[in-house]
Amino acid sequence: MKRAQRGMPSRLVVGNWKMNGGLASNAALLDRLVAGATALPRDTTLAVCVPFPYLAQARDRLKATPIAWGAQDASERAEGAFTGDVSCGMVAEFGCRYVIVGHSERRQVHGETDALVAAKARAVLDAGMTPIVCVGETLAEREAALTDTVVGRQVDEVIEALGADVSRIVVAYEPVWAIGTGRTATPEQAQAVHALLRGRLASAGAGQVALLYGGSVKAANAAALFEMADVDGGLVGGASLNAEEFLAIGRA
Repeated sequence: MKRAQRGMPSRLVVGNWKMNGGLASNAALLDRLVAGATALPRDTTLAVCVPFPYLAQARDRLKATPIAWGAQDASERAEGAFTGDVSCGMVAEFGCRYVIVGHSERRQVHGETDALVAAKARAVLDAGMTPIVCVGETLAEREAALTDTVVGRQVDEVIEALGADVSRIVVAYEPVWAIGTGRTATPEQAQAVHALLRGRLASAGAGQVALLYGGSVKAANAAALFEMADVDGGLVGGASLNAEEFLAIGRA
């Protein structure tokens, strides 16, 4: 089914700055993004997910522009003695539209489970924001022909936890073997997994959910990826730190 038939005329391109940036470099990057955003297609939404300390800076620079902003993670807990954690309520006070949950780096480095990712997605929704739920397989899992099993399990956990509210999320497929490696899934590989995700979500009444591809997305490969029927945009890592490259991906 074509995207317009699913009631999804727009693209979504989200930059994940990860643990990068500084006040001066952020200001220059945000200024270049704002200046270039006017040349983006009208059906494309651009957003940046920045480290917690820079949420105020992103808000203040972007609040009068069409570019959205968000956080890279948030706690599933509302408040309490959880030193170092940041609640969804805190993030929401900075006007965030999006919060990334379940990024592979959180799953691998911090040991986040499917159940925890689902709980975070619920907390983000309850705080009035949109979770970008990340799913994806490792190279070993792909080589063992376990991609469908792993990705299906990850998204099913979220579907079960959210029920009808799953229609309010964004899902990003990020093959772990393609993140920061320079390797990218072919458009056909990305489409195959996106079609699986679309089917799972459609069975839960959420076939219109935006599906992003993340994994070494660059201006050079963005157009081919975005041409796929079930690829609705991108979750962009390193390339989002270069304004010209990120804007070129948006134009793709």
